[in-house]
Amino acid sequence: MFVQLKTGYDTDRGPSWIGWVDFSKTWKTAYFRGRTLRRATGLGLSGANFYDVDTHEDFWISGPKRDRSDTRYGPEEPTMEDDAADAYRAFLQGAPLPGREDG
Repeated sequence: MFVQLKTGYDTDRGPSWIGWVDFSKTWKTAYFRGRTLRRATGLGLSGANFYDVDTHEDFWISGPKRDRSDTRYGPEEPTMEDDAADAYRAFLQGAPLPGREDG
């Protein structure tokens, strides 16, 4: 998944990552890098769709894009998590995302 920190940064300028995100059965809670992120209601000013339940920082989580246009104005490419690198490179080459092989 593509994950970007929104709090404390101008539009789409926060740090971002390509990595594994685990979701609850209802998809209302995400777990990423030791954080518990809860789905936000409404995007608000930051454009976030999740927030950290402990720090209240806002995050954007979405599937990665093959054309690498995950951020509109991002200053650099996302940091790739080591354990997701092989799957991400295969995705960029045209393979389906793990778990999405059937669509």
